[in-house]
Amino acid sequence: MRMYDLIMKKRNGEALTEQEIQYMIREYVAGEIPDYQMSAFLMAVYFKGMTEEETLAMTQAVAHSGEMVDLSGIEGVKVDKHSTGGVGDKTTMIIAPIVAACGVKVAKMSGRGLGHTGGTVDKLESIPGLHTSLSREDFFNVVNQTGLSVIGQSGNLAPADKKLYALRDVTATVDSIPLIAVSIMSKKLAAGNDCILLDVKTGSGAFMKSIDDSIALAKEMVVIGENAGRKTVALITDMDIPLGHNIGNSLEVIEAVETLKGNGPEDLTEVCVHLASNMLFLAGKGTLEECRSLVREVIANGEALKRLAAMVMAAVLAGSSMMGCAGSGNPASTAAGEPQETAPAAAGPDGSQEADPGVKSDVTYTLSFWHGATDDVRQQMYDHAISRFNKAYPNVTVEQTRLDSDAYV
Repeated sequence: MRMYDLIMKKRNGEALTEQEIQYMIREYVAGEIPDYQMSAFLMAVYFKGMTEEETLAMTQAVAHSGEMVDLSGIEGVKVDKHSTGGVGDKTTMIIAPIVAACGVKVAKMSGRGLGHTGGTVDKLESIPGLHTSLSREDFFNVVNQTGLSVIGQSGNLAPADKKLYALRDVTATVDSIPLIAVSIMSKKLAAGNDCILLDVKTGSGAFMKSIDDSIALAKEMVVIGENAGRKTVALITDMDIPLGHNIGNSLEVIEAVETLKGNGPEDLTEVCVHLASNMLFLAGKGTLEECRSLVREVIANGEALKRLAAMVMAAVLAGSSMMGCAGSGNPASTAAGEPQETAPAAAGPDGSQEADPGVKSDVTYTLSFWHGATDDVRQQMYDHAISRFNKAYPNVTVEQTRLDSDAYV
C-alpha cells in the first residue's frame, strides 16, 4: 500500500476503504508518511469531500491512535457535551452540575482555548487552588463522589488529531466540514462516554459563521456518533452576540455561579436549560419537557450550585494531594480570582454606557483582553484575571436569537 496511490484515489473523487484509512493514519503518526503527502491528501479531501463510511473510518482511526479512555470505573450512564466555542460560552460550568444534580454522571475532558476564546479548563483554573490535571483514580473518585468532574485532556488522547490539525492550520484546510467532524468526534469517542451532546455555535463569533454550515457540521457529527454506537444529539445555538454578560475567564466563572443561583442572564439561562435538558434526555431521564422541569427544579432548590461547589472542593483537594501541598486560596469563599481594574465602556452623549452595535462577537474578547492590561500581560495568550464586562448588543432578547433548541439533528 502506498500513500501516493491513496492521494490519487481521493484526488479522483474515489472513496478509500477502512483498511486504507487505518494504514494512512497509523503510518502518519509513526512518522512513515511525510507531512507533504498528508497535506496533499487533506487538500484532496477539502475539494472532493468524504463519504459517510470514510468519515467514520477516519474518526475511529484517529481516536484509536492514542488512549481510549475506559470509564467503566464510574457508575451509571455518562454523558459528554462538546461546544464548538464562542465568546462568553461558559455553559459547561453551568450544565455539568445541573445534570449531576439530576442523577446523571458528567465525566468531561475539556480543552483549552483556541483563537480568541478561553476554554473551559482556562476558566476553571481561575478558581484559586483548583487543578484540572488529575490522575485517573482521582478523576473517577471525584465523579463518583460529586457526580461530575472536568479535567484537561490527556496528552495521549487522539495524538493523530494534534498532528493533523497542525497541518491543516498551515495548509488552508481547517474549514473542511468532514475534517472538522473527524477532529471533534475522534476526541469524543476516545473520551469513553455513553452519550454525546453537541452544541454547534453559529454566527459571527463562532467558528461556523453560517447556519447552513453549522447544520451540515451538526449532521456529520451526529451520523459519526450514532454509527460509532454513541447516542448523539446536536443543537444549533446562536453566537452572533456574546453569551451572557461577562467575558474573561474569572468573570465567566462568577456569572456561571450566579446562573446556578437563578440570577443569570436570560439568554445564558435559556441556552443552558435546553442543553442540560437534552443531556438528561439522552441519559433516559424522561421526555424533553420532563427533563426541562428537572433542570429548573435543581436550579431553584440550589442542588445544582451545591454540586458545583462539591466538585470544586474535591478537585482542589485531589490536586493538592497530587502536588504535595495545600491549594492556594479558599475556593469555598470565592468563585474566582479578583479581576483586575478594567477600562469602562465608552460613554454616549447622554452619559450612558452602551456597546457599539457594530462590534461583533469575534472581536469582543480581544477588546476585553487589551483594555486595562499591562504590557507584560498583553504578551500572554490568556490571563485568568484580565477581563471586562462587554456585550455587543445589550438590548437583544432571547426571542431575537436563532436558538432552535428542540430541532436536534
